[in-house]
Amino acid sequence: MVQIINDMNEFKTFLTAAGHKLAVVEFSSKWCGPCKRMVPVFHAMSVKYQNVFFANVDVNNSPELAETCHIKTIPTFQMFKKSQKVTLFSRIKRMICCYRSGFTSNPIFEFSGADAKQLEAKIQELM
Repeated sequence: MVQIINDMNEFKTFLTAAGHKLAVVEFSSKWCGPCKRMVPVFHAMSVKYQNVFFANVDVNNSPELAETCHIKTIPTFQMFKKSQKVTLFSRIKRMICCYRSGFTSNPIFEFSGADAKQLEAKIQELM
């Protein structure tokens, strides 16, 4: 099931409920052609991957949330665990205790576009 998120409070509640499980948030709009194509795909993934939390944010209904999450294009998919966006650093720090050469934690588990295969591959990788 895909949960509809309308504001920051609902977003925080959703991420808290997901806990240690993967949460995938789609930022989209009803007028967007690629977003429309992803609706049935995203819903099917929510049925297939029952141990993953899925949500949708309509950027027109929630412009403040879209801005807070730095959404520049739609559709955009962001991945979260433990209420934090999954980043390269959060994946590596499980393997490496300390890395002191100025490594930055830029999100890499975020992408834009209607690429269902890429979305499913990331979900499988991060579950």
